[in-house]
Amino acid sequence: MRTLPAASGTVSRVDAVRLWLVDDHVLLTEALAGRLAAFADLAVAGWCASDDPRLAAGLARELPDVIVVEPERARLSEDRLFALIQDAAPDARIVVLTAGREPERALAAARAGAQAWVPKAAGTTHLVEVLRGVRRGDAWFPPRCLGVVLRGLRADAHRARPEGGPLAALSGREREVLGCLVDGMRGPEIAAALGLSTNTIRAHTHSVYAKLGVHSRLQAVKAARAAGLSPRTPADLPL
Repeated sequence: MRTLPAASGTVSRVDAVRLWLVDDHVLLTEALAGRLAAFADLAVAGWCASDDPRLAAGLARELPDVIVVEPERARLSEDRLFALIQDAAPDARIVVLTAGREPERALAAARAGAQAWVPKAAGTTHLVEVLRGVRRGDAWFPPRCLGVVLRGLRADAHRARPEGGPLAALSGREREVLGCLVDGMRGPEIAAALGLSTNTIRAHTHSVYAKLGVHSRLQAVKAARAAGLSPRTPADLPL
């Protein structure tokens, strides 16, 4: 894993887009980091391989705005890698940088939490514009993939409608726990907020997973968001 000191380059600029690169090809990653660091409004905080055991700790420490992931060479599955990234840096946006062209893979990335799918052939200038836009809240997928992505996500939302979807099977307490997961809360935080033990929260969480047919926090949150559950504002959170 390579991290850059906060006092060097543009990393110390508070208005810069803080980046982290995840790629299992070290030389290409270093080259990309150098090209991106040449832009005054971008700050490359670090980079590492997908299976680097220090990845989660590095993300949690550096708190990047945008994480650029190259999935083709990753030694972890996309679902596992995206879940790890989002658990460690839940506020970061994910941009996939890929040589792939299959619309179905773009849809899978969107389902896993990616805000953008950028072909490598598009070049550095286009990537930089996407990184800036994603930091502002934009999303970007190639036009040739966009139809498949939108239809797939629309179908997901239809299947997860509360009146007939899997959320209808949840108890009131399970819905509360799921809502806390969507808010980004961890087990001890949920336990404190709902006045329950961490073991009880763990049991409710596993029950939620089973009823939704998922196997991770990331997948549960995706199902909830598709069904219309959105993160609450601080004023709406349980005391």
